Amino acid sequence: MSVTIARPALLTAPVAPAAPPALVPQSRRRRLGRRPSVPGSRLLGPLVVVVVWQAAAWAGLLDPRLLTGPDVVLQTTWTLIQDGRLGENVAASLSRALLGLAIGTVTGVVLAVLAGANRIGDAFVDGTLQVKRAVPSLALIPLLILWLGVGEGFKVTVVALGVLVPIYINTYSALTGIDRRYVELAESLGLGRGEYVRSVLLPGALPGFFVGFRLAVVGSWTALIVVETINATSGVGYMMSQAQLYAQSDIILVGLVVYGVFGFTSDALVRLLEKKVLSWRRTLAS
Repeated sequence: MSVTIARPALLTAPVAPAAPPALVPQSRRRRLGRRPSVPGSRLLGPLVVVVVWQAAAWAGLLDPRLLTGPDVVLQTTWTLIQDGRLGENVAASLSRALLGLAIGTVTGVVLAVLAGANRIGDAFVDGTLQVKRAVPSLALIPLLILWLGVGEGFKVTVVALGVLVPIYINTYSALTGIDRRYVELAESLGLGRGEYVRSVLLPGALPGFFVGFRLAVVGSWTALIVVETINATSGVGYMMSQAQLYAQSDIILVGLVVYGVFGFTSDALVRLLEKKVLSWRRTLAS
């Protein structure tokens, strides 16, 4: 007597081909991520603040001795431009900020490469910079005055120290965070040191550098505000400190607006440069 064993249905049934993945519509893919920003859209917030500020001034909600309206600030700005005071002080502030930014950026990048590219540099540099990071640059002002006096060298040094830390931290983090697979691929391809730096090290560090550079640009203006109120004879901060002595709130507001315009414009320029240099990188904002 023969016994017939039936095969399981799973083994005998033909296997249907896998269905191709459904294509996501272009409109759906756009909704999943952040859409690119409209040019000039970042001005919307500041414009709303100015409109509310002006409306409060017209409604009599503001004491003109303490806070004047935007219309008065605009008139004062035109007066300062005509008599040359604003142009002279802006030029002095720009020269200090740009020089301090250049010195701090170069120094921060060099130290980040020394610490991020080899262990010896990391042992000597990173710990020292972490200590400096814990000590605010403005807390060093009394010591720097003893060393450098209160001249231009002191002011540029304070700005450079304020720029140095964000440049170093973000560039160093980007260098040490490069995917190990890229390094192994470069070794397997037999790339030389120069080609490795151009193809792996620099592209991997640029995103972090630009994050630090954006912070450093704004930090340079923050440090400048402080140093220009210490025994200065020119600059936007000096103009504001002199206006404080005579309770000229409109001139103080002009200085604040100038610093705000400097910060907003410089950040926009850095973002534009970042977009051009890192055009190969796809992000939600691209």
